[in-house]
Amino acid sequence: MTFDLKIIGGSVVDGSGAAPRSADLAIDRGVIVEVGSCSGNARQTIDADGAIVTPGFVDIHTHYDGQASWDSDLAPSCHHGVTTCVMGNCGVGFAPVRHTDHDRLIKLMQGVEDIPGTALSEGLTWNWETFAEYMDALDALPRTMDLCAQVPHDALRVYAMGERGAEGQPATEDDIATMRALCREALEAGAVGFSTGRTDNHRTADGHATPASEATAAELAGIARAFDGIDHGVLQAVSDFDMAVSPDRFDAEFDVIEAMASAARGHPLSLSLLQRDAAPGQWRQIMARAERASARGIPMRLQVAARPIGVLLGLEATFHPFMGFPSYKAIAALPLSERVRRMRDPAFKKRILAETSDKVAGDGSPIPPLADQLLSAIAFVAMRLFRFGDVPDYEPPKEASIFALSLERGVPPLEAVYDCLLEDDGHELLYLALFNYTQHNLDDLREMLSHPLALAGLSDGGAHVGTICDASFPTTLLSHWTGKRTRGPGLPLPRVVQMLTRDPSRHIGLTDRGEIAVGQKADVNIIDLDALSLRRPRLVRDLPAGGKRFLQAAHGYVATVVSGQVVCRNGDLTGHQPGRVVRMGRR
Repeated sequence: MTFDLKIIGGSVVDGSGAAPRSADLAIDRGVIVEVGSCSGNARQTIDADGAIVTPGFVDIHTHYDGQASWDSDLAPSCHHGVTTCVMGNCGVGFAPVRHTDHDRLIKLMQGVEDIPGTALSEGLTWNWETFAEYMDALDALPRTMDLCAQVPHDALRVYAMGERGAEGQPATEDDIATMRALCREALEAGAVGFSTGRTDNHRTADGHATPASEATAAELAGIARAFDGIDHGVLQAVSDFDMAVSPDRFDAEFDVIEAMASAARGHPLSLSLLQRDAAPGQWRQIMARAERASARGIPMRLQVAARPIGVLLGLEATFHPFMGFPSYKAIAALPLSERVRRMRDPAFKKRILAETSDKVAGDGSPIPPLADQLLSAIAFVAMRLFRFGDVPDYEPPKEASIFALSLERGVPPLEAVYDCLLEDDGHELLYLALFNYTQHNLDDLREMLSHPLALAGLSDGGAHVGTICDASFPTTLLSHWTGKRTRGPGLPLPRVVQMLTRDPSRHIGLTDRGEIAVGQKADVNIIDLDALSLRRPRLVRDLPAGGKRFLQAAHGYVATVVSGQVVCRNGDLTGHQPGRVVRMGRR
């Protein structure tokens, strides 16, 4: 027979956890039809000699909820081997929605996920009200990759409760019943699950708490009962476990999340897992509670990042250490070149370094309180602050920190930060490793990634666009952890591929992808593993209304295939768009 596509000569890492093996792949009508010798002809053949061949990556934690309504490609994820992504995480999204609440949900997404409100206002099509209509609207647009959507708690609450819901007032039994019915309606329309956010670091653009951040156990459990009798569906939650209130509240907060998971009756929950300096061992408590819950029949998984969770600081980025200084605020609206010229003036530099920062968080600001805490401890920040070279190092040693540079130069840490920001004519980026880096290495993160309940996640693709570019997490997980890590042991290649493919697929209920096997959907990556690397993120203005975001290129992806069509070749999109909106329970 004649196949649509053959991939020959590669080393197949099939996603099951099995060792790599030499095999060819034959693909026809979007499905893998043969793995082995594949002696037939093909309309297209890709020579994968020297490369590994893996299933397409499944990213279960993105925030493309707005971007997906105007963007077919979903960059930068499409450049990092992702062939299926899940959005609607952390309780934020855009459906269901009444037309009177459009601006409210925009401000919520702008504040929580650092997506320019002007871009959302111009780009969102708003040709929906219900969640089912939202999925229809997304499905009308051709796509480079497949897309799954979760029901976001905040949008659900505002739709059901109006102003009371937006203000975080307690939900009544009738309110909960309404949210449960709406959630079930969305699940029946094909939603992959339900998400909620419970962290003080998430704020609206006006600086207010998110609508569902203090939802009670009764509300969460009441909504979770929408899963009764439905064969698919997952729950997702993020919480800081009331760290801002008291570390002693950990168990009480975990009880609330566990009550929601228990009410879902066997539907799995995934929970963010990271290391916070304020409670550096808390991640072990989270793992222990998740283990106990799973042992009692309440399935829980833990979403773990591929590297430190950090932010990019720069004069063009959303944040930098001088944004609250009076002298900088006076020039903040000037073009970059003019700001740099002024900041290089010795008199200006002397004046600003003698100032203290005004508060940048609080009422009227989406910036979390953590920002002011960091600004007040600049020496500590400088210990976690690193120059970002052309080939970024996501496990840099202490000796490469800005603090070490300040000691070497004999200047205060703040002055060293100031000078570094002005390098490359103000285009320099500084990397602040906020979480998962208490020990200044990734040994603890390796332990998290190695845990049986771990899921690769937290990439936040589409979010924090002026602060991070963590949609490249899949590339870091594959490159850093399978051979490029120099500061400790890595992880086995078959296990890492499994974490990027089969594990997330099965977690969200997709059994038709995630493995290189006959009958599986032909979502495939061909990767030159030796060459696989990341480049420095660059700021581009390609969002609606001229909004800016970071994009990060990767070298080493030979080709990415979705449903049997090559959608990306050597880093360039081909224009093929076989992707679709996945409707769970309807395939």
